[in-house]
Amino acid sequence: MPEAYIVAAVRTAGGRRGGRLSGWHPVELAAEVLNALVDRTGADPALVEDVIMGCVLQAGEQAICIGRNAVLASKLPESVPGTSIDRQCGSSQQALQFAAQAVMSGTQDCVIAAGVESMSRIPLHGLQKVYSENNLGHYMSPEIRRRYPGPDFSQFIGAEMITKKYGLTKEQLDTYALQSHQRAIAATQAGAFADEIVPVEVRVGAGTPTGEVHTADEGIRYDASLEGIASVKVLQEGGSITAANASQICDGASGVMVVNERGLKALGVEPIARIHHLSVLGHDPVIMLEAPLPATQRALKKAGMKIDDIDLYEVNEAFAPVPLAWLQATGGDPARLNVHGGAISLGHPLGASGTKLMATLVHALHRHGKRYGLQTMCEGGGQANVTIVERL
Repeated sequence: MPEAYIVAAVRTAGGRRGGRLSGWHPVELAAEVLNALVDRTGADPALVEDVIMGCVLQAGEQAICIGRNAVLASKLPESVPGTSIDRQCGSSQQALQFAAQAVMSGTQDCVIAAGVESMSRIPLHGLQKVYSENNLGHYMSPEIRRRYPGPDFSQFIGAEMITKKYGLTKEQLDTYALQSHQRAIAATQAGAFADEIVPVEVRVGAGTPTGEVHTADEGIRYDASLEGIASVKVLQEGGSITAANASQICDGASGVMVVNERGLKALGVEPIARIHHLSVLGHDPVIMLEAPLPATQRALKKAGMKIDDIDLYEVNEAFAPVPLAWLQATGGDPARLNVHGGAISLGHPLGASGTKLMATLVHALHRHGKRYGLQTMCEGGGQANVTIVERL
């Protein structure tokens, strides 16, 4: 069976809600990433056989197949198709895995996997209000409610459940959050993100060009302190989760170009990584965010590997208890986890986070001279993707 290779991996720097990327139409922000992938590989755009784009809030400016619309706004020819998928926060990680499966099957030779989310323009909770006001019903059908009696599935409830299940304290969560900022600061100051970030123009408000260029993640708090993080109010009485130890709302786009051996020859490029393993697992939708733990253990077994074989891990920091519980369950080395910071400091642009983390992981493997990297993230409905890559 043909191999799946990554030949380019990029992302925009994250933008805060209402911040430096908020004036970008998400279709055009996604197109910037597609253009950058073509530019960095020097590939003939017509050789791209598909674009698979993750996006969670597929409404308004992100509706009507944003994957195809991003192609039409880019330098890719209109002969390149595009599609959009939703596996919640793992949407673009799933896009990557679908792209890898396509080229491994030999049915396609060059596929772009990407993701985009403008959480400024399509608010996370705004759609729920629209659905409610227009009597459009609820995603939890009667059968789901029978099977899972209790409140609606909630990531916030799930985060608190994990905190209690794994015996984590609020001080541990806050300390981890501070570490995320500290690592992101160190990485930014050392230029660790330079090769993965696509510079884009700063656009705010109605999208009027400012003449400034956005090249650094806007959510990093350079003045972060444990005292400041600890002082943030908990989201529910008696809980441990706060806005400071959870991921930041973020605007952003990301993408990777995936090819097989025929694609390498056709494009005339060298691979930067090889997909070593890909899998996805469903788990309890009530605790929801725990899925990366069994998914990682299953993936390592299927790959014939142990956690010590993995040099770097990217575990999405949706909430601080997720990576901390993941370390407990896997026996992973904290020094290898999210070495350049994570979503608590860099932001979590939902559908863009999958290929965003992969861009960071692949470039970190090269920067640190490491071989194997593992990426996983919790996803709505109690799911988790796991992707293991080998640096080339």
